[in-house]
Amino acid sequence: MATRRPSRTRAPKKRTAGPAVRTSKTRAKSGPELTIQPAVGKPLLITDVALRDGHQSLLATRMRTEDMLPIAQKLDAVGYWSLEVWGGATFDTCLRFLKEDPWERLRALRAAMPNTKLQMLLRGQNLVGYRHYADDVLERFIERSAANGIDVFRIFDALNDIRNVERSMREVKACGKHVEAAISYTVSPVHSVDRFVDMAKKLEDLGTDTLCIKDMAGLLAPLDAYHLIRRIKAAVKVPIHLHSHYTSGMASMTSLMAILGGLDMLDTSISPLAGGTSHPATETMVASLRNTPYDTGLDLASFLPITEHFRTVRRKYRQFESEFTGVDAEILTSQIPGGMLSNLAAQLTEQNALDRMKEVLDEVPRVRKEMGYPPLVTPTSQIVGTQATLNVLTGERYKVITTETKNYFLGLYGRAPGPVDHDIMARAIGDDQPIKTRPADRLEPELEAIRKDLPASAATMEDQLSFTLFPAIARDFFEAREKGDLALEPLESFLPSGPAAATELHLAPAEFNVTVHGETYHVKVSGSGRKVDGRKPYYIRVNDKLEEVSLEPIQEILAGVPEAPDAGTSAKRKRPRPSKPGDVAPPMPGRVVKVLVAINAMVKAGAPLLIIEAMKMESQVPAPIDGKVTAILVAEGDNVKTDETVIQLE
Repeated sequence: MATRRPSRTRAPKKRTAGPAVRTSKTRAKSGPELTIQPAVGKPLLITDVALRDGHQSLLATRMRTEDMLPIAQKLDAVGYWSLEVWGGATFDTCLRFLKEDPWERLRALRAAMPNTKLQMLLRGQNLVGYRHYADDVLERFIERSAANGIDVFRIFDALNDIRNVERSMREVKACGKHVEAAISYTVSPVHSVDRFVDMAKKLEDLGTDTLCIKDMAGLLAPLDAYHLIRRIKAAVKVPIHLHSHYTSGMASMTSLMAILGGLDMLDTSISPLAGGTSHPATETMVASLRNTPYDTGLDLASFLPITEHFRTVRRKYRQFESEFTGVDAEILTSQIPGGMLSNLAAQLTEQNALDRMKEVLDEVPRVRKEMGYPPLVTPTSQIVGTQATLNVLTGERYKVITTETKNYFLGLYGRAPGPVDHDIMARAIGDDQPIKTRPADRLEPELEAIRKDLPASAATMEDQLSFTLFPAIARDFFEAREKGDLALEPLESFLPSGPAAATELHLAPAEFNVTVHGETYHVKVSGSGRKVDGRKPYYIRVNDKLEEVSLEPIQEILAGVPEAPDAGTSAKRKRPRPSKPGDVAPPMPGRVVKVLVAINAMVKAGAPLLIIEAMKMESQVPAPIDGKVTAILVAEGDNVKTDETVIQLE
């Protein structure tokens, strides 16, 4: 295994502090001076996050296992302290988009990299999902994750509510694995260095092996990092790990100042998957620290084939790159993390409303304040972001309130960091009362109860856990796996060419100019996806900007060889457009998760009729009037649109 250069990083001379650096806080000659005393020299340990957070931040988590395994041996030989390879959004995306079993990915990476610790991101009681799960699910998930190959569990809670990480920390310890508890760093009127130091002490008391400062939005400024690390190092004995995103452009400077403050470990990403909303480049940080008291001991030459591999891989997934993946200094005021920016862009694209991004970005800080300044990290970033999006798209703030927003105000995600807006809370929860206890204490065991709903093809405990975490998505995955029909998303680079492609596209032009009102646009069809419910996605470039459009033919003519019919749609009755007060339409396009009423049921205005999932969040669709349910035009799993009636009331 490649490797650390020996003796130089352990030389006694590197155990002394460097000279003090004096800088002026202000330009005024009379202004106070700040003395920076570099920490005692020691080799900095590196965790590379390219296989998880690197492509999650830049490529919508779309990298397939097939593009990880060919370079795994080289990664294993570098000498990293750990490699982050799993958790976060990778689990959901594997099932939802990549049609991969996330457990199989983990086992494959473990086999390919036997010499390096593999690390995952665990959302405390949320695990890798977007709600709290019962303790039996948590315990079994951690046990199976450890058994399948995870060595280091980075555990955080979006609200920094320690009650939500205690159980997972205990279970990781029981499995004999490494606990790295994390503090979600943010800036707000209710967050302070003292508050973060106090949390660090509590996490050490709970037995964390290392402590992570998780700066998901890139808000940690360089001098603030220096002081924060020094304060925490003075308060605890465990090593400190920094995870800082590059979104604001400060992460490299912040990392260096944190190192001078005594940092022990740093997250980086190999350069093709670094920068922007990702992390400082691994090679750059290693080179910057060479021949210093903090030399990583890693060989720059070992990165060359890795860099080349991921440079090629990134081009493969260019269609998933968001325009919000560069440095964005606006985050210093909006405080919206890069991953959240790309999620918001994707959500608005799904709703054909990307042009309203500025309105959503303005709305997010307002919603965050009303919710008591939660750190914007999964799942609270999704909760705040989705609610802000709905506030904008519906034209009325809190006209539609997601189930997750309601649960947040009920305390089902934990204790809000600051005071919430009581008027908004009352609107969200009605007469219900917020809980005061640990949220998971209210949850009944889930694993035994869910077995009755398991598809027959869910054969293993890992399958059962996948189904428990993401029932609808996992069911679709299992069914497709059973049929041997795990169809992958189309990639732009795999577009067919030649006569065959022309036949497949029905001889439609693949590249052309469109002139509208004297303005000419260059349009190129780059690829197409699989038709679903009569609609087919096409990936087109308009003046070299990639867009996804969805086409639903109204009238068709036969040209060339006809396409295979859209399976099952010919027999489907088209849902009517809403025309009467009792015609219920969803407030946004989405997928039906659960129908809550039956034919002939009597309902009151405002009562929930069904639950739909949109933008990874669940929302209830209420009854618009008092009345009787006369027709239910959807079933669980159906995709629905805003211009169609899903339930009829009279």
